[in-house]
Amino acid sequence: MRHLLAPLIALLLVCTAALAQPARAQEFERLVNALPEGNYADRGETVAAIAATGDERAVTVLTALLDGDLEQMNADGRIVILSKQGRDTIATDALTGEEIGEVGRRDTERIRVNNGLRRDIRAAIGVLSLTNPDPGRRLAAAEAGFRAPDAEQIPALEQALSTEEDGGVRLAMEQALAAAILQSDRPTEQKLGAIEVLADRGDRDAQSILSRYAADPELGEAAQAAIDEIARIQRLWGFGQDVWYGLSLGSVLLLAAIGLAITFGVMGVINMAHGELVMLGAYTTFVVQEVIRTHLPGLFDWSLLIAAPLAFLVAGAVGVAIERGIVRFLYGRPLETLLATWGVSLILQQAVRTIFGPNNREVGNPDFMSGAFQVGAMTVTWNRMWIIVFALVVFAALMALLNRTPMGLQMRAVTQNRAMAANMGIRTARVDAMTFGLGAGVAGLAGVALSQIDNVSPNLGQSYIVDSFMVVVFGGAGNLWGALAGAFSLGVVNKFLEPYTGAVLGKIIVLVAIILFIQKRPRGLFALRGRSVEG
Repeated sequence: MRHLLAPLIALLLVCTAALAQPARAQEFERLVNALPEGNYADRGETVAAIAATGDERAVTVLTALLDGDLEQMNADGRIVILSKQGRDTIATDALTGEEIGEVGRRDTERIRVNNGLRRDIRAAIGVLSLTNPDPGRRLAAAEAGFRAPDAEQIPALEQALSTEEDGGVRLAMEQALAAAILQSDRPTEQKLGAIEVLADRGDRDAQSILSRYAADPELGEAAQAAIDEIARIQRLWGFGQDVWYGLSLGSVLLLAAIGLAITFGVMGVINMAHGELVMLGAYTTFVVQEVIRTHLPGLFDWSLLIAAPLAFLVAGAVGVAIERGIVRFLYGRPLETLLATWGVSLILQQAVRTIFGPNNREVGNPDFMSGAFQVGAMTVTWNRMWIIVFALVVFAALMALLNRTPMGLQMRAVTQNRAMAANMGIRTARVDAMTFGLGAGVAGLAGVALSQIDNVSPNLGQSYIVDSFMVVVFGGAGNLWGALAGAFSLGVVNKFLEPYTGAVLGKIIVLVAIILFIQKRPRGLFALRGRSVEG
């Protein structure tokens, strides 16, 4: 008999719960229909009873009541939720969710609330949300309670904390409870403990709440100490945020400058069309996304991975054409080379305007590059983080190419001593073309990345060409490690200067500092070594 007892008890509990569910639903419907009755105090009791039923429809009904959208039909007494659709007012049955249709002003009567009843409704919604099975909903309710603390929610928060098992949600509930306790008539000891909880949170929201009690005779000293500690923590996180922004800008500068460093270092060519090669990479990304949107929308999240090699090939091919068609006739004549490539840049800009128009083009972010996440008090966007990763991957690939492949060996030989390399059988003209194409291809990859954070327009490359040259000169012409150090250094310095000087003046200060630096170290941070280089 004993082995049959447990199953029988379980079956009895299931049956009881199944019978109780319709009863709770009926009680909920009776209470909602009773909302128009009585005075505000009676409605407050009804609201609390609605929350106690735990019905999943309760939050919707109470939210509509709080927003002033819950009304009673004059014709049949049904409780409805009103919503606007254009100029029409549509009524929906509050209990069944059935859309009734358009109603006029005289067809319904609003269920009125006052300030006291609004507090009761907020507390009731908090109770329902804090016990929701979804941890995300519970967390959102706790955060909402923290932002709008109310002593009426203390019992609900304490009850929810007694059963909460999720660590993140529990912490948010403790912080919401602390904010509510400070607004209550709880003993001073509890309020001092609440101040410690808010100090541990350490963000501006906690600082704002604590500032209300800085002049309190009993809590002022503890509140001010907590405010000072939070301010110190915020300064540290602000410093970290500026460093992150600087690294983010540095990764963009690295991508834009690294191809220029290769071209200028090996060939000594000042390529004024480098920005337009970056632009071609961005427009390649736009074209790839347009094709995917039209024909293969399911592949949109892969669009950047598809666009990257195509952008490299398109920009690289244009780079080889520029070198073979123009630059190779102007070696040793830097001024003519500068003017010729500047003319090419104007031709490329006008070609893009003719094909795509002068307006900005939309390039979307794949899902994995959308949104942001928090690191302490820092906000880190996914697109910036992935661009930093992409820049470092491109840098590592170029280093491997230069140090581990025959092509890289030939490029380094030509860089160090062109005449000796030619005498050893290296076809320097071919190396020049491949080097120019490689630098142009990397510029195309920069365009893919920049399309995710900047406007894709014919003027895209012009925004980065001056900064790219500064990175190359500062780091040391032709040295990739110098480009890496120069890009990240200039990015961080710019971000620390901008709050004090503004963006334009900050760039001018950096430019002047680089000029002074070059006077002391003409070859930059990392000078290339070799007979011809040193000579």
